[in-house]
Amino acid sequence: MESQAILQDIFFVILYGGVIMLNMVAAVYLLLRRGNAIAPDVTSPVRLRRWAAVFLIACAISHVSWLVYTYKYYPAATPYMIVCGLDLLLVFPSIVGILLSMFQDRRRPLWPFWAMLVPAVVLVIINVFLGSTSLSVAISAYVVLLCALLIVFVFIAVRRYGLWLRDNYADLERKEIWQSVLILALFMLFFVVYSVTTGKSRIMAYLFQIYSVILVGLLIWRVETLQELSGTALPDGAESSDDEDDKVNATPQAIPANIGPLLKKQCEDGQLYLEHDLSLAQLAQAIGTNRYYLSQYFAQQGLTYNTYINNLRIRHFTSLYHKAVEEGRSFTAKQLAFESGYYSYSTFSAVFKQHTGKTVTAWMKGIPQ
Repeated sequence: MESQAILQDIFFVILYGGVIMLNMVAAVYLLLRRGNAIAPDVTSPVRLRRWAAVFLIACAISHVSWLVYTYKYYPAATPYMIVCGLDLLLVFPSIVGILLSMFQDRRRPLWPFWAMLVPAVVLVIINVFLGSTSLSVAISAYVVLLCALLIVFVFIAVRRYGLWLRDNYADLERKEIWQSVLILALFMLFFVVYSVTTGKSRIMAYLFQIYSVILVGLLIWRVETLQELSGTALPDGAESSDDEDDKVNATPQAIPANIGPLLKKQCEDGQLYLEHDLSLAQLAQAIGTNRYYLSQYFAQQGLTYNTYINNLRIRHFTSLYHKAVEEGRSFTAKQLAFESGYYSYSTFSAVFKQHTGKTVTAWMKGIPQ
């Protein structure tokens, strides 16, 4: 059988063992290292680091258990179902834990996803007692359904999370997570394909190990480049007062009338918008209100907080540009962007084009010097 024959392939065995070691080393690194090697200036979420380490350990255990099964017990039904059950209880929840840890608007509970595993686990237990794999097709179909539902849930959650970020943060760099979710979704899809073809294709076995190596690198990159949003997460099950439903239900009378003048005085005239990574909560504190009222004020104006701050920053950039041209000073767009509150020039470029409809270069060429 191909499953056992591949163990005679010395290159595959070395690759397989290397993946196990890589997962364990990466897990220890995430658990023990306090700072980030990839992005030293970023403070990554502790919860995400821990779940990523749990996932890597679960992957290592899965690799070892499948190796032992294939080498010693193949094709016995009971050990096969035990290994499948182990994967269900370790790998799937840890993937969910990673995904939920990326959402920092609130702490989402994990127990509903554990509950979704119960039917599959029950089927595994039945197969173990029967000493057969008669229900394996039903188990595989249910796991595929779970993966599909999880992907749909996450993509919807990512969209809502993106709206929440724009309502609470001016700088979105190192906060958005759609790339990470896409990577994990592709991994889950590949895992499903591999599960269906396991033992039948040597090429798929090699590809899965190579992808596992890539996944470890991508996971560490994501953990170390995602900024922790301190003080914004709410308890499990709590609803944020900044959600879209609150915008719809808020009445104009509930919003203090002095918020507009306070913003003009403290943020616009006082140029608070130039502070890097200024959040809605920080601005609300600076003007003497809370983030609920401030969020509702922006919603009433048809703005997000992100749009409001970036409007001021782009206006500041154009003002600096005109002034530099009039005075005949040498300058760079990157320098002016930083002075306008942007930590990243790539972020500034994207925002500038969104607000003006032109690239920075095209806009500057259209201004007479």
